[in-house]
Amino acid sequence: MGVVGRPHGVRGLVRVHSYTADPADLPAYGPFDDGAGRGFSLRWRGDGVAEIAEIVDGRPVAVADRTAAEKLVNLRLYAARDRLPAAGEDEYYLADLVGLQAVDAGGAPLGQVAAVHDYGAGASLEIASLVVPFTRACVPAVDIAAGRVTVCLPEEILVPGSAP
Repeated sequence: MGVVGRPHGVRGLVRVHSYTADPADLPAYGPFDDGAGRGFSLRWRGDGVAEIAEIVDGRPVAVADRTAAEKLVNLRLYAARDRLPAAGEDEYYLADLVGLQAVDAGGAPLGQVAAVHDYGAGASLEIASLVVPFTRACVPAVDIAAGRVTVCLPEEILVPGSAP
C-alpha cells in the first residue's frame, strides 16, 4: 500500500509513497504490517509527509526522532486483504494473479504464475521461465475463481522444449 521514504526533519516524520488511488486515503487502510510481523499506523502531517508509529502490545509507539525514522527507510507497508475495496471489472490485484495456472489458447498448460513484475512500463507475468506482458493481447482472459489465466504468446517468444 505504501513505502516509507527518507526522514523529514528531526522529529521522526517520514516521507511516504502511497500506492492508493488517492494518496490521502492511505491511513484508512491501516493498521499496516511490514511482512515480518511488525504492525504500523500512520497519520499524514503534510503533503507526502507522515507521522509513523509501530504498534507494540496493541498500542502505537510513535517514531520520535530522525535516527529511528532513518531505520524505516524502504519499509513496505502492507494492508490486510479484507480492508481493500473489491476490484472492478477487468481490474485485478496483482497479488491475486500469483499462483494461477497459465494455459495457452488451446488449454495446454504453460506453468504457474510465479510473480508479477511492474517496473513502471506495465506489468509482466513470470510463468516458469517466461516473462509475458500483462496486456489484453498476451493475456486475454483472467479467471481468478477458476485459478487460471489464458496466455497467447507473441510469435517472438519461444517456449522451452518447443520447435522454433
